[in-house]
Amino acid sequence: MKAIVYHKYGSTDVLELKEVEKPTPKDDEVLIKIHAASINSWDWDLLRGTPFLVRLGGFLKPKNKILGADIAGRVEAVGRNVKLLQRGDEVFGDISGGSWGGFAEYVCVPENALAHKSFSMTFEQGAAIPQAAVLALQGLRDKGKIEQGQKVLINGAGGGVGTFAVQMAKSFGAEVTGVDSERKLELIRSVGADHVIDYTQEDFTKKGKRYDLILDVVGRRSIYDYKRVLNPKGNYVMIGGLTSRILQILFIGPWISMTEGKKMGLLMHKPNKQDLNFINELIESGKVVPVIDRRYPLSEVAEALRYFGEGHIQGKVVIVLE
Repeated sequence: MKAIVYHKYGSTDVLELKEVEKPTPKDDEVLIKIHAASINSWDWDLLRGTPFLVRLGGFLKPKNKILGADIAGRVEAVGRNVKLLQRGDEVFGDISGGSWGGFAEYVCVPENALAHKSFSMTFEQGAAIPQAAVLALQGLRDKGKIEQGQKVLINGAGGGVGTFAVQMAKSFGAEVTGVDSERKLELIRSVGADHVIDYTQEDFTKKGKRYDLILDVVGRRSIYDYKRVLNPKGNYVMIGGLTSRILQILFIGPWISMTEGKKMGLLMHKPNKQDLNFINELIESGKVVPVIDRRYPLSEVAEALRYFGEGHIQGKVVIVLE
């Protein structure tokens, strides 16, 4: 089978399209013929080996030679202990809990990492969902404790997680403000944001407006900036950002939460099949629609990652396999 392989950390130049052995499923695994995959920031970080924390398990060279965590495809074979899936099932999921391998024609995956794809959803849409949509859902619902009528700000609203978060926050009945660059504001409005802010022109931490919940996808500001614009008993949830800011949340966040009642927390990545099923229902009801910026064939994964790394994507970048 064809796959995009890399053996050392670096730029997109280290990626190669190669013929590799087609995998065989273990007893609790299924073999998936991949129809589409998508790029997440974790792929970009693992490619370069930065920040340094991503090298855990692969200090000098990558542990997994094929990137790609989000996939959608069709079950081609099943292991002897597989109970819930059968050949021909259309599925999607986040396979980062295993050996990755989404940027390839086939991959073997534990069956509990996959959910059935609804027939109304394309493979491309299915591939765009797993990691980004689950992070948005868990950040808003589980960590953020979102409630109807709350004022919610999403920092980084025009990317993969952000576009899902705007739509989900609206489905929960919140008043949503989206923050991103000027070129993404029209998109953010189109997916339901009530207000938009161009961070290059306005500093939302100095506008005097307060929020009940802040979902932060980019994490570049001081924890004290975010604290200033939270309502009493408000919630700040960090999904991604600079290592220095993550450390602030881990070490200073609990103190602020305890002394001021403003919760400052970091969302840990938790792939979850039940959440995928919940998101399936949101999509079936029309409350959430995956936003796909660009599509690339498998042979152009390097170019797709270069585009992703520029930071201008609106929604998701999807890899489409024939």
